[in-house]
Amino acid sequence: MSFVVIDTPTLAIGCTISGPDAGLPLMLLHGWPDDALTWDAMLPALHQAGCRTIVPFLRGHGPTRFHDGATMRSGEITALTQDMFDLADALKLERFAIVGHDWGARIAYTAACVAPERVIAIAALSVGWNRNDPSQPISLHQSQNYWYQWLMALDRGADLVRNDRRSYTRYIWSIWNPGWDVPDDMFEATAASFDNPDWADITLHSYRVRWELAAKNPVYAALEKLVSDSSTIAVPTLMLQGAADTCADPASSEGKEELFSGRYDRHVLDGIGHFPQRQQPELVLGLLLPFLQDTCRR
Repeated sequence: MSFVVIDTPTLAIGCTISGPDAGLPLMLLHGWPDDALTWDAMLPALHQAGCRTIVPFLRGHGPTRFHDGATMRSGEITALTQDMFDLADALKLERFAIVGHDWGARIAYTAACVAPERVIAIAALSVGWNRNDPSQPISLHQSQNYWYQWLMALDRGADLVRNDRRSYTRYIWSIWNPGWDVPDDMFEATAASFDNPDWADITLHSYRVRWELAAKNPVYAALEKLVSDSSTIAVPTLMLQGAADTCADPASSEGKEELFSGRYDRHVLDGIGHFPQRQQPELVLGLLLPFLQDTCRR
């Protein structure tokens, strides 16, 4: 496994690249509050299955840095999606598959919408597709689950993100995974990524702009339009949802079949919370590997 820093037009992206040189290029995209270490337990099996894994730290996380201090610290999903395509371009990847969790799942869906000719297949963990639409209907139960997003819309929440991020994120890890005693060392290893100087700004903008409580970066307007104009996702898609997830209620990813014109497989994982790749990596691999082997044959 090699750690590299890849220069793109906007960022110097820290990532690990490993697995067979001629293997299937597979982007592994983490969510929030998390980092690239979330995939560590899955990498050996993915490499053995013939995948060449590219595991970046998203903007605002770990070693990834902006080139220009004046660049807007946007947390828009389209901004994160462009970062991923910029990374793929720098690595000269014409086509690749994507596995994403949480924010990474949203990036995967968005990438499949805007560039289906480049994305071979996607697997999305813990988040259903909703076209990044702030007018989406939300159940009262899911509104309760979104307490952390509503909190971050307030000055009080912003202060928590900026000045007590370890306590805030550790609490979130605990309550999002009922029935799993999250190891302290696992959390601490990843929480170091939240010390990135842009983490707070990216976090706050991401959750505020999602509900139209912050201005968008016009740089990504064309991508936003492509997403809003898309009717369905044609790229083969695997969706994995934890049945015990208290962040994204399983009902929030139900009934999405009409949004996919290509293959769409959804599995609900009994007893699993919001971090299935950490809690039960073998279970995730048992569904992911056959899907990749079936959809990504060359």
